[in-house]
Amino acid sequence: MRDGFVKVAAVTPEIKVADCTFNAQRICEELDTALGEKARIIVFPELCLTGYTCGDLFWQEKLLAEAKHALHQIIAHTRGKDALLFVGMPWEKNGKLYNVAAAISDGRLIGLVPKRYLPNYNEFYEARYFAPGNARIEWEKFEGEPVPFGMNQLFCCDHPQGLCVAAEICEDLWAPDPPSTRHALAGAQIIVNLSASDEATGKYAYRKALVTGQSARLLCGYIYASAGEGESTQDLVFGGHNIIAENGHALAESLRFTTGVTCSEIDVAGLREKRRRMTSFEPSGVEEYERIRFSLPDEETLLTRQFPAMPFVPDRESDRQERCEEILMLQALGLKQRIRHTGCKNLVVGISGGLDSTLALLVMAKTCDMLKLPRTCITAVTMPGFGTTDRTYQNACELTRRLGAQLLEVPIRDAVTQHFQDIGHDPAVHDVTYENSQARERTQILMDIANKKNGMVIGTGDMSELALGWATYNGDHMSMYGVNCSVPKTLVRYLVRYYADACADEAISQILYDVLDTPVSPELLPPKDGEISQKTEDLVGPYELHDFFLYYMVRCGFAPAKIYRLAQLAFAGRYEKTTILYWLKKFYWRFFTQQFKRSCVPDGPKVGSVALSPRGDLRMPSDASVRMWIEELETIGL
Repeated sequence: MRDGFVKVAAVTPEIKVADCTFNAQRICEELDTALGEKARIIVFPELCLTGYTCGDLFWQEKLLAEAKHALHQIIAHTRGKDALLFVGMPWEKNGKLYNVAAAISDGRLIGLVPKRYLPNYNEFYEARYFAPGNARIEWEKFEGEPVPFGMNQLFCCDHPQGLCVAAEICEDLWAPDPPSTRHALAGAQIIVNLSASDEATGKYAYRKALVTGQSARLLCGYIYASAGEGESTQDLVFGGHNIIAENGHALAESLRFTTGVTCSEIDVAGLREKRRRMTSFEPSGVEEYERIRFSLPDEETLLTRQFPAMPFVPDRESDRQERCEEILMLQALGLKQRIRHTGCKNLVVGISGGLDSTLALLVMAKTCDMLKLPRTCITAVTMPGFGTTDRTYQNACELTRRLGAQLLEVPIRDAVTQHFQDIGHDPAVHDVTYENSQARERTQILMDIANKKNGMVIGTGDMSELALGWATYNGDHMSMYGVNCSVPKTLVRYLVRYYADACADEAISQILYDVLDTPVSPELLPPKDGEISQKTEDLVGPYELHDFFLYYMVRCGFAPAKIYRLAQLAFAGRYEKTTILYWLKKFYWRFFTQQFKRSCVPDGPKVGSVALSPRGDLRMPSDASVRMWIEELETIGL
């Protein structure tokens, strides 16, 4: 369970109704298959030892005795095997019959969890046979050993530590107050559900929504194993619909009307981190639970689940389009409110022909339309400097004209040259002074134009630049409202492309496509043969890597070694592991040392799950040490 991942499985075996010996054999066979996949928590369906559809046969003494005999077989089969197994069966206690989940580990029955809510409506008649379970723990004898019986059980892993599992059964999830809610608040990070949910039109989607929704509310992993082939079809059909979910997302899902093993990996460490920061997740009832101990091997879990290379960007095109439209609206609404509050009637922006300033200009145009203001209230200022190329200059000017904004050109070469003379800087030395003097001159121009027009300067910098500190302090670092401040660079591209694809003006679309094809650059160094000589990603690294690092560090709180491991999976075939490690070290160094720039950023709207404003998501000291994070990366063997 290294890095907090544990392999889990939901299993639907083929069964025969009321043939416990056959069912036990099939369970053991599927158990071996799951173990072969290195699954360590394995869940079988409700009443799978007997079959869910036994009906009045549940009253037969012979069936109950055979079920216990079959349980003996399964328990013996697990001896020496590293797993926690849940199997559904009937269990008689104090003259009443209960629908239970039998928890088994390494040749021992370690717990019996009864079903609390018994459906007795429509096609279900469980209250005819079973009594509802109680939360309070009592003790049963099995093979001379005491076994806890009751709902309030937490199965806790001694080695490795930190894993805690609880069980509920089918209808328990469908009830208004599922037992899993109390289980999670008591400490369970993984909930298992042994189910026998029959199929009906539309029920499939509702069932999946229940499972994923509960995993989101409880910040947990949820393993749902349902009955399938072999159950009686006298009146019903069972589809064997198995789902493994984590925090609102379905990690794996079986095809319906099949049997077999469905596997994935649940990130227990990630769930614990989310609960730590979620202040509304208030642990309770821990003292009411019996903690049952089991062990698993401390091993590296082979990861089969997918980690997107661009976590800020949805994979599906339809989802991307919806996300882009929503973000553009959030940006525009944020700016709209600021304009209405200040009474400002003029907007000023520096336009360079690059991605960020292009997006800011598009947002400003959208905001003006929403406020029914003429787009001429936007003044887009192009400020050619030592590194400006004709390509970016023409794109900036033409886009401004096509959008109906005012274009103002203020060359900065002479002013910056004079500034070099004033401070005694040799213009032939292309160092940080050479670059930052241009950036600060441009910001001064924008601020003064805004003063002259009684307007406000709109910032263009994006969240990726803010994370890396790739902004000139009191230069492009400053504005009066930053519309792109929580948009990562990988998403900026898709926002501009979305606008280009949807735009009715073909000329604007072509300009935007060319902006998308232009290398990212601050254009502060002189061009070579008319082409951009200073490419940002050659200096600070690929933005797609940095956005990946940013998401899993800030959003998920993952340790450096874990982020490195996931990055190797996400970028397999695209970046060598040495390259990933090199830029990951650079990311941490820059993120920590550049916090002072984030401590005084302008206002701007949060649009996604990650933001770096010191007034919102990120409260970080500017002088925090990066030593521990870098040391962990230094120990990684390549």
